[in-house]
Amino acid sequence: MNIRVQKATPDGTMPIPGSKSHTIRAVILAAVAEGNSEIVNPLEGEDCIAALKAVELIGAHTEQKPGLWKIRGAGSAFHLPFKEVDVGNSGSVLYFLSPIAAVREGGCIFTGDDSIQSRPVGHLIDALTQAGAKAYTAQQDGSTPPLFIEGPIRPARIYTDGRLSQYISGFMMAAPFLDGTTEIELSDPKETPYLTMTRTWLTKLGVKADVSADFKHISVTGPQSWKGFKTVIPSDWEAAAFPLIAALISGGTLTIENIDLSGSQCDGIIVPILKSLGADIVLDEAGGFLTVRGGARLAVHSRKADIEDFLLYAGSRGAADFVHRESEDALRINCSAFPDAVCALAVIACFTEGTIILDDIGVCRSKETDRIALMRRELQALGADIEEGKDFLIIRGHSPFTQNGSVNSAFKLHGGTAKTESDHRIAMSLACLGLGLPKGESLIVKNAECCSVSFPGFIETMNKAGAGFQILNQI
Repeated sequence: MNIRVQKATPDGTMPIPGSKSHTIRAVILAAVAEGNSEIVNPLEGEDCIAALKAVELIGAHTEQKPGLWKIRGAGSAFHLPFKEVDVGNSGSVLYFLSPIAAVREGGCIFTGDDSIQSRPVGHLIDALTQAGAKAYTAQQDGSTPPLFIEGPIRPARIYTDGRLSQYISGFMMAAPFLDGTTEIELSDPKETPYLTMTRTWLTKLGVKADVSADFKHISVTGPQSWKGFKTVIPSDWEAAAFPLIAALISGGTLTIENIDLSGSQCDGIIVPILKSLGADIVLDEAGGFLTVRGGARLAVHSRKADIEDFLLYAGSRGAADFVHRESEDALRINCSAFPDAVCALAVIACFTEGTIILDDIGVCRSKETDRIALMRRELQALGADIEEGKDFLIIRGHSPFTQNGSVNSAFKLHGGTAKTESDHRIAMSLACLGLGLPKGESLIVKNAECCSVSFPGFIETMNKAGAGFQILNQI
């Protein structure tokens, strides 16, 4: 499905789906729990459905109702998948479930769609091998799925870089089923809030997992088990990024409901980052919603206090830990803790006066697509001044209007056709970009159906607010 996007000013209230990261963890931990679990407000997207299907292959029983998933766990009696595990487009299911399956003696196969079959698994294979399993791929270079695993893994000390967090979380969830202590030594941990999320889940279930303050040492001793549970999945900050930038780009006003204020998702840091650029965003803590009003001129010159005062991300780290001023008209944003926000940030940077450097984003090359290369290519084709590096993007943006409100002649974005390579975050980011194009310009976003991976009903929800996305026949 392709969509056409033109200048529009969405206005209204938008619901946000449940967190994908929390939903998939809940499904997998429920699948190996003793007894019954209930998951309220799950993200009913393709990746999470893939997780449900996958856990049935290891002995769990699942039941889906709108807004409620029930899982009867296999507990410690979970078994090897009785057939090939197709994870669809979900790297989380691949990286989480494969170490758990490797606990059992015998062989299993993990595969997925074309995107999954281009995802790197060399680091996972190395970690499995260190723990005593045999693992290899069907590809000649041995680096991408289909992945063949022959267990069992044993308690071990595993040395790995940890630049991708998902397989580390997988070992953390598998280690309680081993008789002994699994220690994981990370030389270069990235995406560390997701490791915190996994530890928090385990702790909530009564499982002791130790993670050092610098995330370089993780220790889990087994055997440990847990009972079934009931949990309410918080709304997804990764999804909230898109209506936020849509309103700012278009000049519209959107209220985002059911904001997660628990601090469990680092992507919430996008709010103080946007406020540091001059965005008009107001949080109603009592009501649990955000209101964002577009129309303000975004620029890289806001006061430092704007960065520090709005600490939506709970804990000791605020936006000031991630945003650093390079010069009067340049900001550097370290995105290592929230790489899934990079696509949205790259788009809003195109509408911001000044230079924004999205740094430490090398992990984005190993997501559903090479997001660094793809965002550079597509934004450049639409007129953006953007530069790609090994682990960074530099966007030299311009506000559509000057300080006195007149049209800014330096603003060069225009319409065209955008290829998303079926990456949901690329598609949603570019769809939002189209809302801020000059009148008369339009953007065709190809394969926009992929938005349903993490934001089911994204197009319909945006259209209810007045985005005017036009569904086209395939071109």
